[in-house]
Amino acid sequence: MSRTTFQDLLDAGVHFGHMKRKWNPKMAPYIFMEKNGIHIIDLHKTVVKIDEAANVLRQISRSGRKILFVATKKQAKDIVSEKVKTTGMPYVTERWPGGMLTNFPTIRKAVKKMQSIDKMMVDGTFETLSKRERLQITRQRAKLEKNLGSIADLSRLPSALFIVDVQKEANAVREAKRLNIPIIAMVDTCCDPTDIDYVIPANDDATKSIELIIDLMCSAVRDGISERKLDKEKDVPTTSENSSGKDANIPARRTRARKARKDDSGAQRPRTENKSAEKQENNAE
Repeated sequence: MSRTTFQDLLDAGVHFGHMKRKWNPKMAPYIFMEKNGIHIIDLHKTVVKIDEAANVLRQISRSGRKILFVATKKQAKDIVSEKVKTTGMPYVTERWPGGMLTNFPTIRKAVKKMQSIDKMMVDGTFETLSKRERLQITRQRAKLEKNLGSIADLSRLPSALFIVDVQKEANAVREAKRLNIPIIAMVDTCCDPTDIDYVIPANDDATKSIELIIDLMCSAVRDGISERKLDKEKDVPTTSENSSGKDANIPARRTRARKARKDDSGAQRPRTENKSAEKQENNAE
């Protein structure tokens, strides 16, 4: 069953594209018609693409991996930060830090710097500094929190990116393609869908359109996380039962006594006598 309906998308204004003179010819398969100089997006294809993207996000979140949401435009930043925060996924709503993916270790150093400042404030080291040093560190902490606070829990590269307006987030798209990270994005009629792995043809300027699609994607992520929790709960009793009955089911190991060697007369002799006899024979030779 589809996660949304044609009427819901129509009410949110998802079908409105850009003006005809600004269109990208590569978006032609997703355009239904032109009306009053504005392209109209085919919502039947949008419904299919939303379901496809939601299934991908659900599978990724179910496997325990991270999805990075990117939306720095004014209409989308508040919606993304509010909706995505409930899922526990990282997001970027301020300026995209250059090299965030391709130079990820440096970004992690900046995040660790922010965490070390927090530790200083907790253990009392911050109070021993002079007033000027405290003011400088506080300003540095505020700047790091603004740009990197939402990705503080991102300890490794994300498994996928969800982008609102690929034209504005061209640097994020470029870095993701270089690292072969899958991209899921809202693509308007003025954008190039070539580099996008999962295209959602939609109006990326209207607040209602952005809110509807972000809500659907976050719902898919939450479904994946809840499925992961259920899978873990199912695995716990089976592992405990296996560990408890593991030793009881192991059969006793049988060993077979070694045969004693026979001397020249055919009589058996102990193994210790065999070794001593062999030594004497070697010495005699």
